[in-house]
Amino acid sequence: MTAQQHDPARAANVLGALALVLTDRIEDAVEDAAAQAATAATALSALVHVLPPEPSIDLVRQVLGLTHSGTVRLVDRLEQAALVQRTPGPDRRTAAVRLTAAGRRAATRVSDRRAELLQDALATLDGDEQEQLAALAGRVLAGLRRDPTADPAPVTRWGCRLCDTAACGRADGRCPVAGAEPPSW
Repeated sequence: MTAQQHDPARAANVLGALALVLTDRIEDAVEDAAAQAATAATALSALVHVLPPEPSIDLVRQVLGLTHSGTVRLVDRLEQAALVQRTPGPDRRTAAVRLTAAGRRAATRVSDRRAELLQDALATLDGDEQEQLAALAGRVLAGLRRDPTADPAPVTRWGCRLCDTAACGRADGRCPVAGAEPPSW
């Protein structure tokens, strides 16, 4: 097989290996940056970049793909670490989550460390290759979106839960997967 021939099994395997290596390294990096487990670090980042101000615990649950009780325990741990505080929700049945100043600093460290790691991963590519990769990865991401109205409804975590939405260009319409609210993966 020459270098020009298409080998879908190889392409899929390389993509899978890349995804696994990046996932492992990002998880380690965000845990270190937040001094918290990866799910907690992800929650902090999502509270800055993805979620509206003071989201409900249920919305945090949806973003992270946790059960309600798991999300409540996570918020308990983040509150004990003085990274978030609960606030009253819009009605008597809900509670909202607000980042503290320490939580915002931890979230910034998480975002910065993730960005640094990803930039390092791309350092072997020149600018044009990075743009080509972004375009191709964006097409793959768009193709992976799940229909939130599917039956049965997919249990999902938001794929953008660790994204820096300013870097992806979401507000400018450049995000490859934006369009449906809420995001569904």
